[in-house]
Amino acid sequence: MRTLALILAAGKGTRMRSAQAKVLQPVGGKAMIVHLLETLQELTLERTAVVFGYQGEQLRACIEPAWPQIQWIAQTEQRGTGHAVQMAMAEIAQTERTLILFGDTPLVRAATLQRLLDASQESGFALLSAVVDNPFGYGRIVRDADGSVSAVVEEKDASETQRAITEINTGMMVVARDILTTHLPQLQNNNAQGEYYLPDLVALHRAAGGRISAIIADDAEETMGINTRSQQAQAEAVYRRRQAQALLDAGVTLIDPARIDIHGTVSAGRDVVIEANVVIKGTVSLGDNVYIESGCVLDNCDIGARARVYSHSRLEHCSVGANAQVGPFARLRPKTVLDEGVRIGNFVETKAATIGKGSKVNHLSYIGDAVIGSAVNIGAGTITCNYDGANKYRTTLGDRVFIGSNSALVAPVNIGDGATIGAGSVITKDVPAEQLALTRSEQKIISGWQRPVKKAK
Repeated sequence: MRTLALILAAGKGTRMRSAQAKVLQPVGGKAMIVHLLETLQELTLERTAVVFGYQGEQLRACIEPAWPQIQWIAQTEQRGTGHAVQMAMAEIAQTERTLILFGDTPLVRAATLQRLLDASQESGFALLSAVVDNPFGYGRIVRDADGSVSAVVEEKDASETQRAITEINTGMMVVARDILTTHLPQLQNNNAQGEYYLPDLVALHRAAGGRISAIIADDAEETMGINTRSQQAQAEAVYRRRQAQALLDAGVTLIDPARIDIHGTVSAGRDVVIEANVVIKGTVSLGDNVYIESGCVLDNCDIGARARVYSHSRLEHCSVGANAQVGPFARLRPKTVLDEGVRIGNFVETKAATIGKGSKVNHLSYIGDAVIGSAVNIGAGTITCNYDGANKYRTTLGDRVFIGSNSALVAPVNIGDGATIGAGSVITKDVPAEQLALTRSEQKIISGWQRPVKKAK
């Protein structure tokens, strides 16, 4: 059956107190509406349309590059959910049924939406409901003896018996084209807000003798709409819990599943261990037997088998080879590539650096815009001086190079295979292979020298 997914995303989100469109607020590192669009990719839909209003250009700029096929429908006046759907009549007329969703519901699952679509096959009108502990403020689902929906009763209109109902209307629904084209023009705005409300379709369709079904979401949390920062934080917690459970199900050991913060996606091999208070952003891949210690931030990185990242290290847009060790307190910046068995120690920063197999940068160093060979040892306090105030330059070290502590390598400079740099040197010229270079002044011993003595007060 030809299906249109219609996402309502025109609201201002006043309670978020943000200059950004509400549906662009992040949950788990992605805009809320992006979560929903990714979920829709798991369904068979003919087309997707978004009703936009407040900060519409901002919204389109975010979404169109990844989803150029989306149809955009302007709602210049925000006059309620019913009015938003009325704006989409031209799109609705081209399909057999419409799946109506909200851009601020990032947690809804594809399986739930598929159940909703299936339920609409018979009646032509299906609602998604949820059972909650505290239904205050929500429209209650009232059912007939046969289980079909007889009414959606709002809080202010509910009797005491109806207020005791814990099944609520989420607002998400699937409605056949003929039902929408018949009843949407009949919506009235004779209410205090002067708005057209989508749930009024239920009463109109029932009055016309129509049947309405409702399926209950397996988990009420997935139907959560986000209108406040508090609700955004709740959604973040749900997302983190889901991601942690997915890792556990995949065989990852989480030392404390409640204390891992995931703002993206993670793929992991066998026997991976992640300690507490680790933050994962973007797309992260962990090979077999990887061990991540506490307090680390992994941002769009690929970590090879048996690598270990020690505590409080930050890895950004980088690649770490098998059996490598990073940290503690290390920072790998974008375009860092570590080969197998590389050791990056405490208080080392790298940027746009390729470091060869088995090389070591163990302490207190900055290695930027550099190509380092294999089996290189870089002593404590070494820096690559890659910037002259206007341009960046490259430092190149061959295989088996030894750099003494507290050395400065002033780029552009090339150091040949097997060369040695004496401690404390400032290297400004190329060094041939297998040679020793040092630039420090000769040591002097001053005989008879005495330390100053404090003057008496």
